[in-house]
Amino acid sequence: YLQLPADLTKMHLTDNPHPQVTHVPSSQSGCSIASDSGSSSLSDIYQATESEMGDVDLTGLPEAPVDSEDEEEEEDEDIDRTSDPLLGRDVVRECLEKEPADKTDDDIEQLLEFMHQLPAFANMTMSVRRELCSVMIFEVVEQAGAIILEDGQELDSWYVILNGTVEISYPDGKSESLCMGNSFGITPSLDKQYMNGVVRTKVDDCQFVCIAQQDYWRILNHVEKNTHKVEEEGEIVMVKEHRELDRSGTRKGHIVIKATPERLIMHLIEEHSIVDPTYIEDFLLTYRTFLTSPLEVGNKLLEWFTVDSLRDKVTRVVLLWVNNHFNDFEGDPAMTRFLEEFEKNLEDTKMKGHLRLLNIACAAKAKWRQITLQKPSRDSPLFFSLLGGSDKGFGIFVETVEMGSKAAEVGLKRGDQV
Repeated sequence: YLQLPADLTKMHLTDNPHPQVTHVPSSQSGCSIASDSGSSSLSDIYQATESEMGDVDLTGLPEAPVDSEDEEEEEDEDIDRTSDPLLGRDVVRECLEKEPADKTDDDIEQLLEFMHQLPAFANMTMSVRRELCSVMIFEVVEQAGAIILEDGQELDSWYVILNGTVEISYPDGKSESLCMGNSFGITPSLDKQYMNGVVRTKVDDCQFVCIAQQDYWRILNHVEKNTHKVEEEGEIVMVKEHRELDRSGTRKGHIVIKATPERLIMHLIEEHSIVDPTYIEDFLLTYRTFLTSPLEVGNKLLEWFTVDSLRDKVTRVVLLWVNNHFNDFEGDPAMTRFLEEFEKNLEDTKMKGHLRLLNIACAAKAKWRQITLQKPSRDSPLFFSLLGGSDKGFGIFVETVEMGSKAAEVGLKRGDQV
């Protein structure tokens, strides 16, 4: 099974991951070439057409107050503070030093952000980490050489090292050093457990978080109750985790944390939980890591398009795909053919509004490119046909390109504007 990021809602996307390209007015629109676009919503497709309307008359609109220079300086200071990793750790320490009952949702989010980097929490689900963060207690041992646990001492907590190094000296003479992110102490059980070896600090200012045995057992023992497993023909094909995004209980539901590639594709057209509203966008961003070809998704979408009840969902997936990852199509002739087939399906089913959105999305992502097509002689065929011109009242576009021809090889595509 394939492991997806534990908390997909934390992913931040940039609208400009690559250097800026000079925009061309619609009257001089270039050919539709591959463009590395950032993630954006369907509303951005409409915004792409605003530039075609010329300057907008803003008279009559209420004036908004302009930020003063003092406010800008304060904002710069805030940015400087948040970008300082040491200050970031100070914020985490403030959250840790609070009693468990006094920790707010914001405190727990700060702790989650910090704890997910530590190996001790690596294989835990988000709900388990969240509960552990809500009950953990902060401890500091200032002196190097201090004994934390004696050999044979009864254990009552699970420890995770946040700063410094400890050494475990075993009775057989062997020793082991543990550093930041490592853990020691009890296992998730209510049975009496005893320390094997002596644990002592190796440096000054060793910092730990401790979780009591009862809490550690309760949280890890109940993890199964928070998951829902989907089985097909006796095999688990999907695992969902129940999450609550706040303590009010208004934002809770199941989120996919693990599935086979086939089930991940199928989930594109299924109902998505309130705690996982961006599943489609996240899938389109990450599918390259677990699928060998985007056609695996494209072929299923074309198949589902024939089902009336799924048509709108399929169309939404394709529109998001085109708008957010246009180079997936133009960089792959097979995906270009998929897009043409999907366009034909929209025409056949008279989904004119969705067809217009598709055309707008493609036009919004188009940028200039230069193609050189060499002919052995003036009379040799071009292997492509054009449509439009001044007599038609619109620009000159490529109508058809013969498959396998020189024109296709150099990258000429149907819909290109000359």
